Amino acid sequence: MASTLFRTIQIHPFLLYPTALFSGRNGVLYCTMKSSQTQTATQEKQQPPKVKVPQHALKKTVDKITRDYEAIIGIETHVQLSTLTKAFCSCPYNYGSQPNTSICPICMGLPGALPVLNSKVIEFAVKLGLALNCKLSLNSKFDRKQYFYPDLPKGYQISQFDIPIATGGYVDLDLPLEFGGGHRKFGITRVHMEEDAGKLLHSGNEDYSQEIISLTSIHSYFSKHTVDLNRAGVPLLEIVSEPDMRTGIEAAEYAAELQRVVRYLGISNGNMQEGSLRCDVNVSIRPVGQSEFGTKVEIKNLNSFSSINRAIDFEISRQALLHSQGQSDQIVQETRLWEEGAQKTVTMRKKEGLSDYRYFPEPDLPEVILTHEYVDSISNSLPELPEAKRRRYEKMGLSMQDVLFLANDMNVAEYFDATLSSGADIKLAANWIMGDIAAYMKNEKLSINDIKLTPQELAELIASIKSGTISGKIGKEILSELLAKGGTVKGLIEEKDLIQAS
Repeated sequence: MASTLFRTIQIHPFLLYPTALFSGRNGVLYCTMKSSQTQTATQEKQQPPKVKVPQHALKKTVDKITRDYEAIIGIETHVQLSTLTKAFCSCPYNYGSQPNTSICPICMGLPGALPVLNSKVIEFAVKLGLALNCKLSLNSKFDRKQYFYPDLPKGYQISQFDIPIATGGYVDLDLPLEFGGGHRKFGITRVHMEEDAGKLLHSGNEDYSQEIISLTSIHSYFSKHTVDLNRAGVPLLEIVSEPDMRTGIEAAEYAAELQRVVRYLGISNGNMQEGSLRCDVNVSIRPVGQSEFGTKVEIKNLNSFSSINRAIDFEISRQALLHSQGQSDQIVQETRLWEEGAQKTVTMRKKEGLSDYRYFPEPDLPEVILTHEYVDSISNSLPELPEAKRRRYEKMGLSMQDVLFLANDMNVAEYFDATLSSGADIKLAANWIMGDIAAYMKNEKLSINDIKLTPQELAELIASIKSGTISGKIGKEILSELLAKGGTVKGLIEEKDLIQAS
């Protein structure tokens, strides 16, 4: 049996990572190959000599395969809202708090407990819908999405199904120059409101996706896994994109733009490491020129933009390799996990369809009815969004590199705008912020709100250098002291007698 199994091992040119591909009737399994230290001399002699293939040659092979296929990528993004209380009860949610310390009968789903909708959830949903250029549904409703999982106390999730609060939008973004640059526009299918589930806490390296099929397995499962319901009922907005992305870079930049938007709006902190912004990526490929979509694979467990990029690139290569070998039937609709350490995707579970969730209208919550006056009041309160800010900076004559840096962080953009309002030269202000000030923040691990230098004093420093009162070298010395200790430019010049001789 062993010899039969190992005769099916095929070593493929797709070896960006130290893996082998097991091909068989039951699918494809990528696994890391490690040499055993207990091999006998006879076994070592029987092994064929290892052939070292240069890394650049492997990459060329993969590039050649993927060149014949087009990737179709869509993303489902969950944004955790920064409300004071949960979606349907008065429990607060604080990231990192002790397990099961912010729960009540409503978020635990106890019999007889009735949900009451947090009005802030509607307000934040309308803000995001408007910011993403969506059409708002003046009449929408909530639905029950039925499924069983240990971290879902009610046995269903309150969500929106056929009538979401916002549909048919788009997002504009600019790709960084190092990735080719250019403007992109990606469609938004829908934005809908829902509640979060709890969180499973695992001990050891057990399989947390194991199937629970008996009382024995239930006892075994809960002896190794505990449930924290603090997050149950926390309000989410799910943003579903159109399948408009074609590369990992485009997908990562799309997710980064959503993070910028929700931060500018003030509806979420967007911290991926805390789970405040979570992305599930759907990837399929098709031969170039084909109009029909291929089989879609979902990838979960993506907790950074770089992970999104790398996971998609891996999955495109994996699917392209199977297509090129005539094994496209091995690509099935499933959910896969991204393993950061191994840098690969692995099967988690077969994908459920819409019919598996048995949606029906939520009987304990009324319809959500919006008035035009309510929508207009929120629309008028929206801040300048990242795309509008980038276009404004571009019209000022700044390079795209400057524009992307300054508009990326709302606080940096506000600091830059305040510096300009104090009369600073546009290009010089951008250079100082992107150069010495950014380097100082990075070294000291500070945000721009933490530094002692005010925008007004930065403008004064720039004006003093431009007028010849002080030299650029002296300006840098003054800047260092102002960043660390504060004070005024004029005060330091007089105190240290730094006026440049004419």
